[in-house]
Amino acid sequence: MRIGETQNAGATRFGRPLDGVRILAIEQMQALPYGTQLLSRLGADVVKVEPLTGESARGALPSMLDPQGRPVGSTFLRNNLGKRSISVDLKHPEGRALILRIAPHFDVVCENFKTGTMDRLGLGYEDISHAHPSVIYASVSGFGRADGPYNGLPAYAPVAEGMSGLYYFKTEPGRRPTTSPVGSLGDTGTSLFAVIGVLAALLHRANTGEGQVVDISMYDAMVALNDAGINYWSMGLENGGNAPLINEAFLASDGYFVVQVIRTVQFERLADVLGKPEWKSDPTLASPAQWLEHLDDIIRPAIESWASNRTKLDAALELAHSGIASGPIHTQAEVVADAHVRNRHMIVEMDRTDGVEGTILSPGNPVKLSKMAEGPWSRVPWCGEHTVELLSELGLEIGDIEKLVESRVIGSSQTERELSSVPKVPTP
Repeated sequence: MRIGETQNAGATRFGRPLDGVRILAIEQMQALPYGTQLLSRLGADVVKVEPLTGESARGALPSMLDPQGRPVGSTFLRNNLGKRSISVDLKHPEGRALILRIAPHFDVVCENFKTGTMDRLGLGYEDISHAHPSVIYASVSGFGRADGPYNGLPAYAPVAEGMSGLYYFKTEPGRRPTTSPVGSLGDTGTSLFAVIGVLAALLHRANTGEGQVVDISMYDAMVALNDAGINYWSMGLENGGNAPLINEAFLASDGYFVVQVIRTVQFERLADVLGKPEWKSDPTLASPAQWLEHLDDIIRPAIESWASNRTKLDAALELAHSGIASGPIHTQAEVVADAHVRNRHMIVEMDRTDGVEGTILSPGNPVKLSKMAEGPWSRVPWCGEHTVELLSELGLEIGDIEKLVESRVIGSSQTERELSSVPKVPTP
């Protein structure tokens, strides 16, 4: 679906579950922005706070140019749909004061900087909660807020992934671990736990009136996602890999497909599909451990011979229709073109602004609610695009806003004329 389009329009009348929730996100890169984008899709008004030059994700590669010729990086483009951007120098005393002034207008204040950074800026939980006692303060960092051997150290996704043991899951002895095997799981996975924490804290406040800190560690999140590896290791599997089952990629005429066989009844169905009924009574293939032992000398040759005159999709569908879990292993292009992905509106297209042919593609919203319309989403914000608009909404006078712009406390390209119709909300 394209920016501005709406699907399931009949559900528009129900609104969205987070309508009315306001989030002030002092964020960068992906470990928090991915989650706040999801909260925005569920109805929250997410206001992103950026430095005057833009947050670091705008400098990621590859990139495109915004209408003013400034680079907008791929990491920013896929994590900030539907948000508004204000540009504030948090190191300036007036910038800090401005955040403390507007914080009471928001249900959630969240940040994803190294532990201690926000406290040093005077914008930690104690500072924000003094101005806004019922605030929900969500903090995402590499290693959380508690004291420990890694406290305050920087962390990107591969650091948390590697430390969690994920890179040794099924890694063959003597081989160098593959870093970032699934993109930015350390960021997106962490963000999802942050979303769960924020939603739980909102429900708690609705019941009690109390705010609290939501403390999310990227390392913790990746340990949680390495559940199978840790559990397998505790039960005797070295490095948590190669459980006694078939869970492998097999070659078809045009690429690979994946097959997972766990139970004996599934193995018997596989034998029937392959035309190998003798496998069902073969004592060398009587248990999952034996399937794994004979994967490469018996099972793989039979599956790949059977699949050699089938496409990966046809092979997978034939197995699936027989009750065997299987699916084609897609390239990125095949994912984008897949009918299921398109029918579920899982690709969002944003027009480029730099004259380059094509559109920017980002994943859509995987949370489908029957009483919530899909879209319309808005494009990513340009740096500081909504600074003046938002501050005017919150009651600041245009003259005061202009003084902040002149002193480089805030950044904006908006003019007073553009704000003539913006309604103002009294400051509490």
